Amino acid sequence: MSQNDPTTGTAEERAAELGRMLADAQGTAERLRLQLESAQRHASKQSELRRAAEAQLQTAGRNNRRMVELLEDTREEITTLKDALEATTRPPFLYALLEQVHLPRQPREGVESAAVVRGGADVVLNGRRMRVAVSPLLDATKLVPGSEVLLDETQSVVGIADSVRAGQILRVKEVLDSGDLVVAGAADEERVVRRSPALAEADLRHGDAVTVDPRQEWALQTVVLSEVEDVLLEQTPDVSFADIGGLGAQIERIREAVEVPFLHPGLYAEHGLRAPKGIMLYGPPGTGKTMLAKAVASSLSARSTAQQPAVFLNIKGPELLNKYVGETERHIRIIFERAREKASAGAPVVVFFDEMESLFRTRGSGVSSDVETTIVPQLLAEIDGVESLGNVIVIGASNREDMIDPAVLRPGRLDVKVRIDRPDRTGAAEIMGKHLTAAIPLHDEEVEDAGSAEQARADLIERTMDALYERSPRTALAELTDAAGGTAVLYLADLVSGAVVADVVDRAKRHAVRDLLAAGEDPAARGVRAVHLLKAVDGVLADQADLLATVSPAEWARTSGWRGPHLTGLTMLTGSSSGGVAREAGA
Repeated sequence: MSQNDPTTGTAEERAAELGRMLADAQGTAERLRLQLESAQRHASKQSELRRAAEAQLQTAGRNNRRMVELLEDTREEITTLKDALEATTRPPFLYALLEQVHLPRQPREGVESAAVVRGGADVVLNGRRMRVAVSPLLDATKLVPGSEVLLDETQSVVGIADSVRAGQILRVKEVLDSGDLVVAGAADEERVVRRSPALAEADLRHGDAVTVDPRQEWALQTVVLSEVEDVLLEQTPDVSFADIGGLGAQIERIREAVEVPFLHPGLYAEHGLRAPKGIMLYGPPGTGKTMLAKAVASSLSARSTAQQPAVFLNIKGPELLNKYVGETERHIRIIFERAREKASAGAPVVVFFDEMESLFRTRGSGVSSDVETTIVPQLLAEIDGVESLGNVIVIGASNREDMIDPAVLRPGRLDVKVRIDRPDRTGAAEIMGKHLTAAIPLHDEEVEDAGSAEQARADLIERTMDALYERSPRTALAELTDAAGGTAVLYLADLVSGAVVADVVDRAKRHAVRDLLAAGEDPAARGVRAVHLLKAVDGVLADQADLLATVSPAEWARTSGWRGPHLTGLTMLTGSSSGGVAREAGA
């Protein structure tokens, strides 16, 4: 039997055991009661928290509904206010130039009031500077000074307009360190203007044209004018001395005068020599003066040790003249400013004045409107100013060197003077070889008779020279009479030039093409023949006769390069319509 079994043992033992068990049961019951009470209290607290959470949720829902209603009301109010604000900014608008934008900031005590620093913009309206408000619908940080803006009836900035394009044209005279421009207008009146956004990054230089509103102080945009660009052709020629025939002695002299100082400045400095500032090429028309000037630039470019190619500024003399006082002089200044700009970058620069007598006539000669009294000094000042730049050279070309002011031709200005005479027979043959090249097709009969294309070409050149330099009644153009009563016969050979030779070859080519087309492009008719060249010579002879028939003896002597005695009479000898007509000087 178990010792703890209350059914065993004595009654007292059993009673004691039951008492202990009852006490244990009461203790357990008490603990359970306490746990139940704790659970009840926790459940009550959770219920209270739930009720509080439900109350908060209901409150949040009500607040959300009120917030949505408030947002809707606010949105409607904002829309209404915006519509009302837009309604106040209806056309018409005023155009103004924006000078500066001011963002809100703290006022400086004792210097400005709060109204001044609330933000706004400085504008120029009809010549008046004003500080105006900026519409709250605009982002003030996106407004760019110098742009065109729109003002409403309350004179508030309400928009940005397209940039203005019209204005007074002024010339840039100087670019200041700040970027502002010194511009000059009529009578060289100068003023300082600021750059608009369109010119913020522009590389402006002296002489550039800009538009400026006369009521404002802003340069609006650049204007590319053709008045100077048309007479100033900036290029690097592709003509070389090898392309020029019949002028070997002149080419050698020019190369010695130009290339040696440019390519070997140290030797000149060692011997105390100064590089020539300019070259004067003069002589009859059509003798290659312009080609020589281009070849100088090309040669300098090819031989220069610098990486910059030579620049050839081709100035068209007659087109440089302007009827307005001071404009031609201004153009000359711009030309030499361009030359100095290119030269400062290390490029050899050739400034070529063609038809020089049209610009720089002898002052006081009375043969023009005396505009040369200011044009010539301007050129002299510019040539003297080139001295500081060793890679600028001025080349002038003229058929009438007698009309050019002596100050231009004196030593120290156009130092080297080279006369380009008419070519002799050998020189003319060399020139013709430059034009009647191996690429020109020759007629098969000419090649067969000569034995080779090369020999045929040489034979054609020789026969053409015979025709050009023939001195016979067939090529006699006129009889010239001088002041002493002497007479001389003028032949076609006396008028041959490089241009005449080139014209003969071109005429022969056209005759060859005409015959080929007439033969239905039969291959047997293809190519230049001797008859084409001789027919071309006859055409040139007829043209020269027609030209002689239209000029006086003295005028012809001046323009053709005549170097004999003064002519007083010219009698045509050819069989043209003017044949036999005698004209005297002044006729």
